Amino acid sequence: MLSALPLPLLLSACLLLAAPGRAQRAPSNGAGAYATGQYRDLFQENGHSPQASAAKIEAAFQQLFYGDSTQAIYFRAGRNANGPLAYVSDLPHHDVRSEGMSYAMMIAVQLGKKAEFDAVWNWSVSKMYVRDPAHPSAGYFCWSLRPDGTPNSETPAPDGEEYYAMALYFAAHRWGNGAGIYDYQAWAANILTTMRHHSLKSGPTRYGVRSVGAMVDEPTRQIRFVPDAKGSQFTDPSYHLPAFYELWARWGPAADRAFWAAAADSSRRFFQRAANPQTGLAPDYANFDGTPHAAAFNPNATKFSFDAWRTASNWSVDWAWWHRAPQEPVLSNRIQAFFAGQGLGRYGCQYTLAGQLLDPRHAGGLVATNAVASLAATHQPLARDFVEELWRAPVPHIWVERYYDGLLHLMSLLHCSGQYRIWLPKK
Repeated sequence: MLSALPLPLLLSACLLLAAPGRAQRAPSNGAGAYATGQYRDLFQENGHSPQASAAKIEAAFQQLFYGDSTQAIYFRAGRNANGPLAYVSDLPHHDVRSEGMSYAMMIAVQLGKKAEFDAVWNWSVSKMYVRDPAHPSAGYFCWSLRPDGTPNSETPAPDGEEYYAMALYFAAHRWGNGAGIYDYQAWAANILTTMRHHSLKSGPTRYGVRSVGAMVDEPTRQIRFVPDAKGSQFTDPSYHLPAFYELWARWGPAADRAFWAAAADSSRRFFQRAANPQTGLAPDYANFDGTPHAAAFNPNATKFSFDAWRTASNWSVDWAWWHRAPQEPVLSNRIQAFFAGQGLGRYGCQYTLAGQLLDPRHAGGLVATNAVASLAATHQPLARDFVEELWRAPVPHIWVERYYDGLLHLMSLLHCSGQYRIWLPKK
């Protein structure tokens, strides 16, 4: 119930469902897991039993959430009136990010870990959510805080909101809704409404005046890099999540369902434009037409770097769930062929889009997302080789990899075992 939510954005009955002149489509169920209820177990296809996969996933969860001081990224932080609090820390940067918090919630709901889900969500709402209606980021989550709750930034990043919303819908369907902050579905709907309809607002923050608007670009039906004046003019390919948008076109606020259906189609076309036609590599940042976007604050913005690791995983999960974009298997074949040519077990983690090596580190997070690309890839046995490398890989634990690579590793284990699933509403 929205009465439990601060800052609900009320939509008028005359809100347009799509831009003038744009054809609307009814959501199609496609031929993927949403329609069939069947999820490929890539590990089992490689000869590993579901029991072995379950044990591997649980061991990774226990290490990242409850391991010792050289392993854990999840930390309990007391309790408040809503119950226990916990956060996930990006240890090298000494902060808590909406990215990692929302990833942790997605992992928890997929694994049925309600206590951890609720503790992370409680910390997110208590510390990161901007309640002040006069604040330029009202209704959003600050993207970076110190572990004590002090904001490093008072503006949001869309990947956090995207994963928060999806994890909350899945929680509502798996566990049912509670009261207050645990009315998962109402909060998910409120997040989606804010993402699209947050009016441009300027105001003071502890780091100066900021202007914050919507997280989507209406003309192109695409997610923005960030919703401020400069960041709203381009996108991050790894933020494009058409697999989620299709679900929001069914479950989200009714006034915006046609928008999310169009956004799913737009992201699928965007992937084909953003990925290099020879290597399959996408840049960290891109213009809405898919061309690389340079940014002074990120020297690797136009290159295949850390954000871009996730892009192939995104289009491959979209293929697995929906089977609506025939170019996605082509893209997965292309990027796996490139990395195989660099040497399985030794390829680097940053490249120019044309394939020039920039960083030779063989990164656990990229090993993980390249394995997920096998959900769409059709070149065998190459696709199986990427899955097998993930199976053999240790849970990332070195300082630089434990947070980001660790979360990608655990989510990729879920994807490749067929255990990262669409949780449907109970009938």
